[in-house]
Amino acid sequence: MRLTGAKAIVKSLEDEGVEVIFGIPGGVVLPIYDALYDSKIRNILTRHEQGAIHAADGYARATGKVGVCIATSGPGATNLVTGIANAHMDSVPIVAFTGQVATNMIGTDAFQEADTTGITLPIVKHNYLVKKASDLPDVIQEAFYIARTGRPGPVLIDVPVDVSRGELDYQRKETPRLPGYRPTYKGHKRQITEAARLILRSERPVLFVGGGVINSDASAEVKKLAVDNHLPVTHTLMGKGAFPETHRYSLGMLGMHGTRYANYAMCEADLIIGVGVRFDDRITGKLSEFATGAKVIHIDIDPAEIGKNVGVDIPIVGDAKAVLKELIQTVDALRKEENSPDLRPWHKLIYDWKKKYPLNYQLEGKLKPQYIVEKLYQITRGKAIICTEVGQNQMWASQYYKCDYPRRFISSGGLGTMGFGLPASLGAQVGKPKDLVIDIAGDGSVQMTSQELATAVIEKLPIKIFILNNGYLGMVRQWQQLFYNRRYSGSCLKREVSPDFVKLAEAYGLKGIRVTDLDQVEPAINEALSHRGAVLVDFQVEEEENVYPMVAPGAPLYDMIGDILYPVEKIHPEKAEEPFL
Repeated sequence: MRLTGAKAIVKSLEDEGVEVIFGIPGGVVLPIYDALYDSKIRNILTRHEQGAIHAADGYARATGKVGVCIATSGPGATNLVTGIANAHMDSVPIVAFTGQVATNMIGTDAFQEADTTGITLPIVKHNYLVKKASDLPDVIQEAFYIARTGRPGPVLIDVPVDVSRGELDYQRKETPRLPGYRPTYKGHKRQITEAARLILRSERPVLFVGGGVINSDASAEVKKLAVDNHLPVTHTLMGKGAFPETHRYSLGMLGMHGTRYANYAMCEADLIIGVGVRFDDRITGKLSEFATGAKVIHIDIDPAEIGKNVGVDIPIVGDAKAVLKELIQTVDALRKEENSPDLRPWHKLIYDWKKKYPLNYQLEGKLKPQYIVEKLYQITRGKAIICTEVGQNQMWASQYYKCDYPRRFISSGGLGTMGFGLPASLGAQVGKPKDLVIDIAGDGSVQMTSQELATAVIEKLPIKIFILNNGYLGMVRQWQQLFYNRRYSGSCLKREVSPDFVKLAEAYGLKGIRVTDLDQVEPAINEALSHRGAVLVDFQVEEEENVYPMVAPGAPLYDMIGDILYPVEKIHPEKAEEPFL
């Protein structure tokens, strides 16, 4: 089949099962866009390239498929960089196409030329500069394979305009040939056996799960391992939904803004079973004092992560689902040989922590953001797909919107990218058109990509945007309050003028609602959820409300500030589940 390079690109995307592509056209990608005109692939025009890649990211996280985006050369490509780095940090499978000047002009500082492969090399799983049209089918097939296998991640393909205009005989291999790329899926049997023995001998175990569990579709295995062996479970931000948060064994999220009982459990554990986690600084706190009394089992598909931050007693390289399946079988087989300790004292201690240190907030005074998120959880019964921006809104969402299933909580973790939530919610809604998709936003973060409100309306994507509007860059302000003597330098957004979000929503064609009082919260949420189109709700919340508990930067995990602030009659606590004993 004789095709132009551009048509070969589109044909390759169709053969990969691509349903949608997010992007913005420009001079050197016009041949590709012309070929897309005749394709069944849905072409979504965003209003900024950063919006395109964040939408592809949200689509990938919600569906488990590879997200695809496209941008022109120069500024189009560089506008993707933040989103590429974001996907790289959070292990999200994306294939990004960028246009490039003609091959004979590369290196001449031609109009809109940039060394895109050089710029992105540190933040991709792999990238390509295609020099011949005949290479396109193999390169695209390889890119998708690399993006979705092993530890997922972004792959970039830079296509010079003469390559997309060239011709080739289109052929597709049955499978890509990559002899130097062989991810390890099956764990080492002896290591798994040793891990099983440690689990059976542990008196204070904690199962610690992250985004790798969700990427490998291993949530069922995590639950079985936990329930069969009475393991308390805590998770990272990326691991939210890997284990049901309403389950009595759930400790919620741990780390800088995790629950006090999750952090205490990690500090007192004698065994940590880390699955699909990085042990990053937001989780460990002061590294030298992290879980000093615990042995560590670390299961991860990326060998570079094992032992990188925390010393490991039993390393297991492999896919979380495959390793956990074998680990469950091995534990069951060895159970008769081991005299397992009584875990009831451990669960009783955790239960006491839950009763003594619940997440809480004061209902009195101005509108509280925690109340809004909690009420949203109650009304939606935890069944919405939640996307978040970054900052205080993100942490309140992670604390008060419980998630029982994977791929239902979408947030920028490792890079902490403000502006992520709105375009990510668009991508999630495209991928899951029948689901309720909500962006829990901050007034600072949402303004970084607010132009994508136009995309929501034009593409008829009925997302709901709930802005926790405190008139500040809230997390920055919180740090300035706690560590810089309330010197609010550069963090005040002046809520009264910047901007009127209801008018902004209406200008783009959305329904806009403003909420200032407690008794307006539930009616506003119900009104937003019942509206068939996109809705923006501006909740004007307490300006100086803080996210608690908090582990200060550089402090050990057990040294938390805040959250024990009010007498019990003035708090709105979560309920502690009875222990299993």
